[in-house]
Amino acid sequence: MRIGNRNFDTKNNTYIMGILNATPDSFSDGGKFNTVDKALYHVSEMIRAGASIIDIGGESTRPGHKQIPDQEEIERVLPMIEAVKANFDVPVSLDTYKSEVALAGIKAGADMINDIWGLKYDEKLAKTIADNHVACCLMHNRDSKEYDALVPEIKTELQESVDLALAAGITKEKIMIDPGIGFGKTYEQNLVVLNALDQFCEMGYPVLLGTSRKSVIRLTLDTNATDSVAGTVATTALGVLAGCAFIRVHDVKENMDAVRMIQAIKRSEME
Repeated sequence: MRIGNRNFDTKNNTYIMGILNATPDSFSDGGKFNTVDKALYHVSEMIRAGASIIDIGGESTRPGHKQIPDQEEIERVLPMIEAVKANFDVPVSLDTYKSEVALAGIKAGADMINDIWGLKYDEKLAKTIADNHVACCLMHNRDSKEYDALVPEIKTELQESVDLALAAGITKEKIMIDPGIGFGKTYEQNLVVLNALDQFCEMGYPVLLGTSRKSVIRLTLDTNATDSVAGTVATTALGVLAGCAFIRVHDVKENMDAVRMIQAIKRSEME
């Protein structure tokens, strides 16, 4: 899979996507990195720790978040995208589900759009991605948490997102999918999805896993966001073993160490 100027061997490797929140209200690090200087320092630390992609978001998507106007989101993310692209040779993902924000971000240098609604919120977004030949991550999400068959329904709804992408002209090689831990699912359902990651990896597209500091970890371990590193690392290990190609995290070093350790063990089987 090619993202920006880099090729990713998604069949044989797992890569870390580092999170940069340009928001005042994200659930775990809101306000910490929403100035350019702070953001650049944090990005340099994440790259040094092993991040292969930087995911920039301007609107918190935590449960109960308040949607902000497109222009406000654009004003938050554009300086970050431009600064990261000017100072580092790293692909940049823009975490947005809005076509106007996506277009502005792409013009500023974003190499990928990470859409938490899997192209189902803004009908113009798929064409925006296709016309600009950038990569995309299509996440599973829905308003209801009522399922008759949890994993099969999530797979079906992810395939619907993929079909929207392909119909708009996004090539298969530009698509990754995300089962959407923490979105449209109860605590118990999130655990089931984590136990079925291999089924999503069998759908024919690289899988991104995003569990970092989320409620499924906090509730399981009875802890808070900043003390959820060990729990996140455990899910990262699970993701690597299941075949996930990308892991989206706040704490890059700890999760990169887990990825490297498991990949070393897995590769020893082939020698």
